[in-house]
Amino acid sequence: MIKKFIRKILGVKSKPDEAGGKKNKPTVLSAKEHGINPQLLSSNAIRVTSTLQENGYKAFVVGGAVRDLLLGVKPKDFDIATNATPEQVKRLFRRAFIIGRRFQIVHVMFGQDLLEVTTFRGPATEAAPKDEHGRVLRDNTFGEQHEDAVRRDFTINAMYYDPASQTVLDYHGGIADIRKKTLRIIGVPEARYREDPVRMLRVVRFAAKLQFNIDAATSAPIAVMAPLIDNVPSARVFDEMLKLLMSGHAMACLQQLRKEGLHHGLMPLLDVVLEQPLGEKFVTLALASTDERIQQGKTVSPGFLFASLLWHQVLEKWNAYIAAGELSIPALHLAADDVLNTQTDALALQRKIGSDMRDIWAMQPRFEKRVGKTPYKLLENTRLRAGYDFLLLRCASGEIDAEIGEWWTAFIHGDEAEREQLLTVKPKSAAGAPAKKRKPRRSASAKPRAPASTGE
Repeated sequence: MIKKFIRKILGVKSKPDEAGGKKNKPTVLSAKEHGINPQLLSSNAIRVTSTLQENGYKAFVVGGAVRDLLLGVKPKDFDIATNATPEQVKRLFRRAFIIGRRFQIVHVMFGQDLLEVTTFRGPATEAAPKDEHGRVLRDNTFGEQHEDAVRRDFTINAMYYDPASQTVLDYHGGIADIRKKTLRIIGVPEARYREDPVRMLRVVRFAAKLQFNIDAATSAPIAVMAPLIDNVPSARVFDEMLKLLMSGHAMACLQQLRKEGLHHGLMPLLDVVLEQPLGEKFVTLALASTDERIQQGKTVSPGFLFASLLWHQVLEKWNAYIAAGELSIPALHLAADDVLNTQTDALALQRKIGSDMRDIWAMQPRFEKRVGKTPYKLLENTRLRAGYDFLLLRCASGEIDAEIGEWWTAFIHGDEAEREQLLTVKPKSAAGAPAKKRKPRRSASAKPRAPASTGE
């Protein structure tokens, strides 16, 4: 108490462990007290912890998996924490690989199932390499379990579950915060964000996904410290943004990003898109569709998601090239090149994702050609489903006439006779950017004719 009073008088900040309420001994909760259902555990997670324990090491399921178990949700991933070093862990498992530069971890594989095993981390040291803004670049300091708990980001992610004894070890009041639906960082928020600015994005993702309130002290520095994210490698920011957008609560995450002042610089294109009625509706529909698929356990393509987010930039440039005299399809390819060249560096888009985005965009004019053998050839395209779903989004947002989406729905699901019948139907409108019109040649005595369709 006297130390805290002196620190307050002198204006000295509390140490991270004091601010986080660090204890060397945790609160231990029995199976009856925490209520975790053992059937929600992965058999491979039990296999890893039991193997480590049988060889004389401590081993626990840790982090988000424990949080989800306490919430009654089956975790997607299981992380293990142990006092064994990475080399000691590697020796115990046939398929184990040490990875990581900032902090070494071990990936243990069982078939396609991957478990991440980390050694208890020790206290952060001043000697750890940092950049000029205070972000820790590399830190392989190992320590005790209570020190590891201090190093974790949020109280709800700093609990340890032992499958053998079915007990939960809680060092920082994580159980209480889960019950209060509160997200609270461990230690001094400013210091923790400076160590790793990506934690600010994690705050947003967890708050939106879990529908938790962010503790006032945890939220307060974010708006001011948001620019620190610019110093994080773009590939790491992209990984976190992808987790955010594919969390099953993408729209809620974006709203939380705006609320915390984190959207500027990360996805600046959303600011532009969401100010346009058609753009806002299109992005909202795309994110809602993504959320629905994830919540139903279906797969989602990152390429489709980013093709949707960047579509209105492509559309704007596509129309500009056509207005400058370029033909529709070459204009679309030029527009796609411009957008991808700009955003690949800004968002650290992987080549595969960029290729998928280009394929989805390039298919859109092809949906206009509903004559002869062209529709049948499109049915054979391996990207048909993604391109078709994208077309339906354009219809639903009001960008193009709903008739073309209805036609393709009937054609894809129809039998041979129904498809032949559909090919005799004259299209009402085109789907792509407005085509360049030519004035009809006619003699002075000729009667006016109805305008030709703009479909290609």
